[in-house]
Amino acid sequence: MISDFCRKRVAPYLLPVHTEALRKFLIASVDTGVGVPRYAGKYDWTAMGMLTNVPAEMLVGAGRHITPLLDAIGRSVARAPKPAEIKTQTTVRPPPVKKDVAPRRTLDVTDRANRVLSGVVQPKPAPVPPAPARPKRQYTRRPIVEFPKPLWTEWEDVDGFADALNLHIRRHGDSVRHLFHAVAKEDKATNHRTLMKWATGELTPRSIQSLEVLGRIERRYRLPPGYFKAKLPYLGRARTGHVLEDFTPAERRRLAWHLPDDFNARSPAEQDEILDWVNRVIISGSTDYRAFQAAAIKNRYAVRFRAFQGKGLPKKQPAATADVDQEMVSSVVDAPAELEREMAGLLKFKTATLTAFGFQRNGVWGEETASQKVEHLGLMFGAITAPADGPVHGFGAPLESLCFAMLVFPPVWDWYLQWREQRRGFFTKWEVGMLALLTSVVKVDTGWIRQTPALADRLRPIDVLITAADIARVRADWHGACDEMYRHARQRLKEIERVAKVHRDPFEPILPILEADSPVGEYRKITEEILRFMPDERLYPRPAAEAVRSFLMLRIGLHTGLRQKNLRELRICPPGRMPTSERNLEDMKCGELRWSSRDHGWEILIPSVAFKNANSSFFGQKPFRLVLPDMAGLYEMIDAYVDRHRARLLASADDPGTFFVKTVKQSSTNARYDQTTFYDAWRLIIQRYGIYNPYTERGAIKGLLPHGPHNVRDVLATHILKKTGSYEQASYAIQDTPDMVQQHYGRFLPQDKAAIAAQVLNRVWDE
Repeated sequence: MISDFCRKRVAPYLLPVHTEALRKFLIASVDTGVGVPRYAGKYDWTAMGMLTNVPAEMLVGAGRHITPLLDAIGRSVARAPKPAEIKTQTTVRPPPVKKDVAPRRTLDVTDRANRVLSGVVQPKPAPVPPAPARPKRQYTRRPIVEFPKPLWTEWEDVDGFADALNLHIRRHGDSVRHLFHAVAKEDKATNHRTLMKWATGELTPRSIQSLEVLGRIERRYRLPPGYFKAKLPYLGRARTGHVLEDFTPAERRRLAWHLPDDFNARSPAEQDEILDWVNRVIISGSTDYRAFQAAAIKNRYAVRFRAFQGKGLPKKQPAATADVDQEMVSSVVDAPAELEREMAGLLKFKTATLTAFGFQRNGVWGEETASQKVEHLGLMFGAITAPADGPVHGFGAPLESLCFAMLVFPPVWDWYLQWREQRRGFFTKWEVGMLALLTSVVKVDTGWIRQTPALADRLRPIDVLITAADIARVRADWHGACDEMYRHARQRLKEIERVAKVHRDPFEPILPILEADSPVGEYRKITEEILRFMPDERLYPRPAAEAVRSFLMLRIGLHTGLRQKNLRELRICPPGRMPTSERNLEDMKCGELRWSSRDHGWEILIPSVAFKNANSSFFGQKPFRLVLPDMAGLYEMIDAYVDRHRARLLASADDPGTFFVKTVKQSSTNARYDQTTFYDAWRLIIQRYGIYNPYTERGAIKGLLPHGPHNVRDVLATHILKKTGSYEQASYAIQDTPDMVQQHYGRFLPQDKAAIAAQVLNRVWDE
C-alpha cells in the first residue's frame, strides 16, 4: 500500500530519488513500529528530512499529499500488539543489618565481594562514557543560476496555483529557499516564509508587489507571462499596494478594481490618464446628464415629509456652520406639522380603497406613484423655502408660510417653472408632469384641492408671490381661483410641451449593446465575464456567493424583463416547501420563484396587482407566469444559490424571504434590498464586469457605461424589434403595450427597419 501511494500520490511532487528514499523510510517505520517523528502534535518535517536525506522544504511543499499516508501509518502503529514484557528474577534483599555504635571497620576485598553476593551491598554502576558530540552540519548554498536547466522537459500542466508552483520548483531541481534567494531583491516584496505559504497553499498572492515576484519566477523558469497569475483561485479580486496617496481609503478600495497591475511602474502622466479615465467612465459615467446630476446633488433642497419617510429624498443634513463648506450644505428641512397633515390628507384621498364621503376622485395612486408625488412636491416646496443667497438660489419663503393652498396661485407656478428652466437650461418632461399633477388636483368635481376649501385658512402673504389682496380674493371665491389656475396650467402645459427637451438619452449608457445585431447576446457577455472571474468557492465562500448573485440578477432580468421593484421583491420558495398561494401574493403585492413539479422547472409567478401597470391590457387581471429555461447553467446556479450561497450572504441576519439578499456585514442586520441599494448593486456589476477597461483588459463590452436594471427592458424590446419588427411582440417581453414600447423602450431605427425588409426581398435573388 505504501509503495502504491508513493507512486501515485507523492511521485508527482518529489524527485524520483526523493520519492524512493521516503518510501523506504516509511516502510521501515511500519516494520519497526517506531512510526514517523512528530513535534508539538505535528509532523516534524525537519527530522524526517534528516532521516531520509530529502530537503525539508520539499517535504513541506508536498506535505498535504503525504499527510494522509502518515496518518494511516500512525493508526497502524498504534493498533499493533506490543511485545510481552520479560519477567526477570529479582534478588530478595535481606533485612537491613543493625548498625553497631562501634567505629566502622574497613572491609577487605573478599569481605566486600561476599556482601555484594549476599545482597547487602549493591555494586556501583560502571561509568558510562559520554556520547561523542555530533559534528555541526555545514550548509553550502548552491550557486544561483539565472535560468536553471529543467530536469525533464515533458510535463503535464496542473490547475491549482500551489500545485503549479511546486511542479516547476521540482522540475528545475529547486527548493523553496533556493528559489527565494534566486528571485528576492532588495525591495523586500516577499520573504521566504511567504513563498513557503504559497507553495503549501496557505496564502495566494494578492498585492501588485507579489505579482511582480510571480513575474520573476515565470522569467526564471521561462514560462509564459501571466502563467501563475491565471491559476490564482480569485482572479477578479482587487489588488492591493497601489500608490494612491491623495485618495481616501474608501476611494482607494473602489479604484483598486480598475487599475492595472503595473500602475506603480508607469509614469505620472500615464497614472493621471488612467485615473481620469476610471473616474470619468466607470465611477461617474461620462454622459452630460450624469455630470449635471453629480454637480446638482452637492446642493440638495427639499421639504421632507414623514409620509413614506421621504422615499428618494436625501437624509437631513446638519445646519450650516462657519466650518462647513457652503457648497455642500443641504437645504433639506422637515415639513411643519400643518403641512404634514395636508400631505397626509392628499395621500389618503389618492390611495384609499374607498373615497371618503362627500369627495370624488379620478384614479388611484399605487405605492410607487404616491412615493414619487411626495418627492416631487417636496422638491417644489424645498425650492420655494431655500435661501435666495444660498447655493440653491431658492425663493427664500418662510417655512411656516408653506401650504397646499398656495398651489392655486399662478405666480407661484410661474416662478417655479422659470427657476427650473434657469437651473437646467431648458424645460423637460418633468415640468410637464408637475403641471399635469396640478391640473388633477384643481380639476372640477374630482380635484382634491378644489374639494378642500379649508386649505385657504392657512394662507400667509409672501413677498412678490402672494399678497394679502390675493389671499382675500381667493378665500372669497375658492372655486373661481381653482378654475383660473386650471386654465393657466393648461396653457402653460401646451407651451412647455412644445419646447420641452429630453434631459437625458436613456439609451446612451447601453448604445454599444443596442447597436449590436443581437442585443441580448451582447448583454449576455457580461454574465460570461462573471463566470470567468468567479472565485474558488472552497477558499472564498462569501465572494463566490456574491458572484453567483450577480450572475442570477442579470440572467433573470434578461429572461423576464421585470422592473426593478418586481425583481428585487421576488420571493423564494425552495423545493419541497408549499408555494405561497396567489391570494397571499396579491396581498403582499409581490411575486415568487418556486419549483414547478408539473413543468419540472423553476417558474416565476407574479400577480398583476404587483406591477406598476396592473391595469394594462397586457395582464387582463391575470397573473404573470413564466418557466425559466434550463439553459447555459441557469438551473445549476439557482440550485447552488438557494442551497448554500444565499445563506452565506445572510450570515446571522433575519431572512427577509426575498430571492435576492444583500451581503450582511457586522455593521448591518438588514438583508432586504431597497430601490437605491438594488440599483447600486446592479451598477456595481456593470462597473466590474460589463465595461471594458483597456488598461486591465477586463470587462465584456467596449463603450458601455454604468446603468441600472431598468435598461434591460430596453435591451429586450430592441432585440425583438430587430429580429421581428413587431412592437406587439416586443411588448410581450416587458409586460407592456406596443405604444409604451414605441414611446419609451424600443430603439428601432430606419436602418433596422430596412434591414428586416431586405431579408425578405433578398430571398428572391437566392431562388
